[in-house]
Amino acid sequence: MNKEENNNSFDWVYYVLGLFFGILTAAIATHSFGASLLGGIVGFIIAALFLNKIVKGRVY
Repeated sequence: MNKEENNNSFDWVYYVLGLFFGILTAAIATHSFGASLLGGIVGFIIAALFLNKIVKGRVY
């Protein structure tokens, strides 16, 4: 029998969550549209660092 591996990647969920909560945090803190965009970018970068440096290669 062949054993199939599950190759589904859910990394995109971390990127979306980082983007969303970065925008939400900046919007609540500053009440500014420009700061919300900057907060989204920062949240996206933090999510990328989390996935590529902290949990890279971890087996679930």
